[in-house]
Amino acid sequence: MDFSEFFTWMHRFRASANSYLSQFEPLSLIFVPILTLLVARIIQSIFRVFSEKGFKASILGFFFTFVKSVPGVKNYMDREKQKVVTKLQASGKSKREGWRNELPRAGLGGMVIEKMKDEKQNDAAWQGKCSGTVYIGGNEYEGHFSLINEACSMFAHTNPLHLDVFQSVVRFEAEVVAMTAALLGSREKSSGGQICGNMTSGGTESILLAVKASRDYMKAKMGITRPEMIIPASAHSAYDKAAHYFNIKLWRVAVNKDFRADVKAIKRHISRNTILIVGSAPGFPHGIIDPIEELGELATTLRICFHVDLCLGGFVLPFARKLGYPVPPFDFSVQGVTSISVDVHKYGLAPKGTSVVLYRDHDIRKHQFVAVTEWTGGLYVSPSIAGSRPGGLIAGAWAAMMSLGLEGYLENTRAIMEASKRIEKGVREIPDLFVVGRPDMTIVAFGSDVVDIFEVNDIMSSKGWHLNALQRPNSIHICVTLQHVPVIEDFLKDLKDSVQTVKANPGPISGGLAPIYGAAGKIPDRVMVEDLLVDFMDTSY
Repeated sequence: MDFSEFFTWMHRFRASANSYLSQFEPLSLIFVPILTLLVARIIQSIFRVFSEKGFKASILGFFFTFVKSVPGVKNYMDREKQKVVTKLQASGKSKREGWRNELPRAGLGGMVIEKMKDEKQNDAAWQGKCSGTVYIGGNEYEGHFSLINEACSMFAHTNPLHLDVFQSVVRFEAEVVAMTAALLGSREKSSGGQICGNMTSGGTESILLAVKASRDYMKAKMGITRPEMIIPASAHSAYDKAAHYFNIKLWRVAVNKDFRADVKAIKRHISRNTILIVGSAPGFPHGIIDPIEELGELATTLRICFHVDLCLGGFVLPFARKLGYPVPPFDFSVQGVTSISVDVHKYGLAPKGTSVVLYRDHDIRKHQFVAVTEWTGGLYVSPSIAGSRPGGLIAGAWAAMMSLGLEGYLENTRAIMEASKRIEKGVREIPDLFVVGRPDMTIVAFGSDVVDIFEVNDIMSSKGWHLNALQRPNSIHICVTLQHVPVIEDFLKDLKDSVQTVKANPGPISGGLAPIYGAAGKIPDRVMVEDLLVDFMDTSY
């Protein structure tokens, strides 16, 4: 077709179109396409909601949004929600009365230490009574406590941001990272020999950085601009934070009947926008290790990133394996693992605020960093979310690892693994309780089909224990530390007595939180539960 034929065809088409459209009102020709476009956008938005949240959650969301729009309903729901928040804060509010809100006219000088000692007396008796929380054994004024406190104090003024000034702390950080990497497969040939990383303020920051680096790496390598990540339902809440902060679509996938990550279900959720899948070793709720090898194979095949959360297990599983415990592969020796988070401040027995994020190679880690070149303050680059970082904590972590050594960690691991098995056995011997899954490490989660497990938790709280409440299924857990080794029999006796108390006198105790935990698990409108938690946090500080 030459140009003359094309123009003839266009002329005929225009005449035909004008003839056909002449039967319609001019305003209709303007508004109908606009209205059609708006309807199409609405339908597209609805489909996107269904795609992101699922059919059931979307229907419930639309329903509750409609219900809340009914005059008077929202006000009623807000009042009821405030009652729950007030109850959650009942004990804390009275304690906050009299808190200082401005500087004293005259400084206290050295007397401030005595003031702090007085305030410290208001802390709960945590020795041997808390799930996790304090991982170092013994008295806080001697032994390992005293050692890391002295190390922190010696370097409290330092900041590794100033590489040229505080070279000792820079070396401490590099050695903590290298020693941690060596525990997690860096010396294995299969690791590739390029394992690298940095210290962070805790497991959440380590996970945030790993997710951020994975997102940017996959954007650079694969051109993904609408990133998604897929995690098991048992994965830590830090991934929800990362998804929120870094604009990543998050898919939480139900675990299998053994409470491990369901690899087939995760595979079904993978799309062309997937940047990252996640496994835990072990998961925080139940102490169960996900199938890391299978997830690694999936990540390798589909060329996506794979993060392993070893925040709890990083300083236990390597030593448990040496002691002969059946530990499945979990580290960089597994092909497909691209990053790992591990807390030194848990079973590494370092001061609070110390964790490590590791990467398989420098190509991935480079995407963790942020470099600034247009600032009038000069050229700037930082490896983590924080700019200035506390060198004292880094020094404390180095001191902890160097003071304990391989033999110290083996001895500690033997003690807490044996304690965990004794607690698991003791719980299984209580007829009205069941252990959730088969724990691989130092967490024992348990529930009941006979009594309200949250009422049991309230009774345990009244006896001074601080355990973690879980959902899906309703249960509680204890994360076993060196603090628990001397008090195992006390714990089991109190637990057995608490079950019997609830069985004989079912119903919430005065001031207990069982009704709130129970109701929160049953409320289908999860947005309402989220609002309740946000309101509680917003008025707690």
